[in-house]
Amino acid sequence: MLLVVLLWGALITVLSLNPVPRTQAEFRAAADAGRITVVEFREQEGDLSYLRWTEGPLVWRWISPRPLSGDSATYTTEDLRRELGDDSVRVTGIRNDSGDFPPRWPFEVPALAGVNWVAVAGVLTFLIMLGSTPRLGNRWAWFWLFTVGQVGAILFLLLEPRPLGFRPGAPSTPSSRLSGGFGFLTAIGVSMIAAGVTALLGQLVGLAVG
Repeated sequence: MLLVVLLWGALITVLSLNPVPRTQAEFRAAADAGRITVVEFREQEGDLSYLRWTEGPLVWRWISPRPLSGDSATYTTEDLRRELGDDSVRVTGIRNDSGDFPPRWPFEVPALAGVNWVAVAGVLTFLIMLGSTPRLGNRWAWFWLFTVGQVGAILFLLLEPRPLGFRPGAPSTPSSRLSGGFGFLTAIGVSMIAAGVTALLGQLVGLAVG
C-alpha cells in the first residue's frame, strides 16, 4: 500500500512539472467555470511571470499571464485571485521544482480528505528503513538515496527486504552492501535518472494532451 501511494504521488508530481501550454483565455474560461482546483505561480518583483494550474490531478497547464487591463504593467496575485473568484482553490508560490534536499515533493502533493497520504507514506517508509537492516546498502546509503536521490522511498519498497518478483530459493542477500560513500554517489546518479525520466514523461504527456 505504501508503494502504491508513493507511486501515485510521484506521478502527480511528474505531471505537475511538465504542464501543457495554454492561452490566458483558456485559463479564464476554466476559472469562470469553476474547474480549477490548484494554481501554482512564479513571482518576480511582484509580477507573476508564470503560472500553472490543474482541473484534476493528472493534467496540468501553464501560461505566462498578462495584465488584466492596460492600466497595470504587471499581473499580480490580486489579479489571480480576482480571476479565480473562489477561495477553495489552492494557490501557492513555486519554490524549486526538483532536486530539493531533503525532497519536498511528497509534502506538496494535494491532500485527500484533508490528509497528505503521500507525505505520510514517505515518512513511514523512512522510519521503516531506519528500524530495519537493509540488504543492499547500510542505513547511510539508503539515507542518501531517500534525500539526494529523491526517490529512495520508492526504491526501498521495491528492493527491500526482498525485491518484487523474488523467487523462493533464490539468493536474497548480496555478498556486500553499499556503503554510505558509494550510496551518496549512487544517489546523485539516481537523481539524474529521475530528472531524465521526468523530462521524458513530460514530452509524452505533451504529445498526448497537447
